[in-house]
Amino acid sequence: MSKTWQIAWREFLATVMTKGFLIGMLVLPLMMGLMVLLIPWFINMQKAPNVEGSVVIIDDSGLVAAGLRDYLSPEAFAARRLDMKQKVDQALPAAVRGMTAGHAQAGSMIEQQLAQALGEVPQLRFETLPAGSDIDAQKSRLKADNDEGRPLAVLHIAADSVWPADGAARDALGSYELLTRKRVDDRLIDALQDGARAAIVAARMDARDLDAGEMRALSRVARPDIQRVDASGETAVNEITRQLMPMAFLMLIFISVMTAGQYLMTSTIEEKSSRVVEVLLAAVSPMQLMGGKILGQLMVGSVTLAVYAGLGLLALATLASAGFLEPMLLVWLLVYFLIAFVTMAALMAAIGAAVNELREAQALLTPVMLTMVLPMMLWQPISRDPNGTLATVASLIPPVSPFVMILRLSSSVPPPAWQIAASIAIGVAAVFATVWMAGKVFRVGLLMHGKPPSFATLIRWIRMA
Repeated sequence: MSKTWQIAWREFLATVMTKGFLIGMLVLPLMMGLMVLLIPWFINMQKAPNVEGSVVIIDDSGLVAAGLRDYLSPEAFAARRLDMKQKVDQALPAAVRGMTAGHAQAGSMIEQQLAQALGEVPQLRFETLPAGSDIDAQKSRLKADNDEGRPLAVLHIAADSVWPADGAARDALGSYELLTRKRVDDRLIDALQDGARAAIVAARMDARDLDAGEMRALSRVARPDIQRVDASGETAVNEITRQLMPMAFLMLIFISVMTAGQYLMTSTIEEKSSRVVEVLLAAVSPMQLMGGKILGQLMVGSVTLAVYAGLGLLALATLASAGFLEPMLLVWLLVYFLIAFVTMAALMAAIGAAVNELREAQALLTPVMLTMVLPMMLWQPISRDPNGTLATVASLIPPVSPFVMILRLSSSVPPPAWQIAASIAIGVAAVFATVWMAGKVFRVGLLMHGKPPSFATLIRWIRMA
């Protein structure tokens, strides 16, 4: 056993003391820091262009144009911007609101970035034409080469947009037509569409003696904060955190297993091709060598998991969202990481021992990679129905079971206790079976050179070793 630990420690140091590993550990924090610093700078560089020009309105109903002009006035634009800022403030976590409220500079920065994203208030002039005006003539104006006299857009309100045509059903109401010239700001197009819709709806209500403001108030229902109630009391549930938590836990296991597993396979191939493995086998058995390499890379994967999980916990604590994380989830994360890693590491060690060069490993590595990617492809359906048939079956089938089960455990509806116990038992059994089979391939493949083996050859090695 001491020889196995010596190999494990050598493997661990040989990996973590390299520049590539140390740089890789710093990539994510550096990228996050650069995003925080550079995104505001890019937003300032990409300042939205000022929108100024004329909009032609042809209102065949005769009831919509006035409301549309009011909706698109500079004062109405400014009022909607203020309302959007208030909604953004309400959507921010309480801790972030507290930080910006206590620091005028931070609050001013958020307001500045919001203003940059929305752009300046459009300065529009309106040209209201009589009902029945020639729409083809307005299309010709939009096609003109010179900007003088060319409108930004033409809004054509249908005659039956407010009242149905004679003989038509009561709900057979018309709509509007929007024509724009080339290179019109998308935000202006959105505003024109929203304005046309709002003005038509308001005209329909006014025509029927309905109070538009009262109707909006009656149809508006505030969305409450979700409260999770259990034996310990009530805790608020952050909707964004609740939706992203399962994917975050899945990615933690995936990154940790993938990083250390790739190092394990690469180091095995390098030692075999350089004949270093022959020297090692003179002092230790193949199983001691494989066990030491797996243990060493397990420590590497644990370091990776600890670093990224620590960053996540720090982010949650900073946003005062740490209460949304169940402490037991960290225990399950460690348990399923161990199951997933040993299973995948044994497969990676077997692949590394079976081939002579890294390029030869691609054919054998493809099924392993597809297995690891499959839970990410199933993330959405499993997260929507964590106790459905798909999620339940997938969480009991190795080697995808650790990835799927951590998705279910971090969802809003955790699985029953018996399924957790069953997945752990099946996962541990899969670990022993995988290590047993990989050990046989590892023992034969280490000293084999020449043509890379096929899957049929690997099965023959398992049966004969």
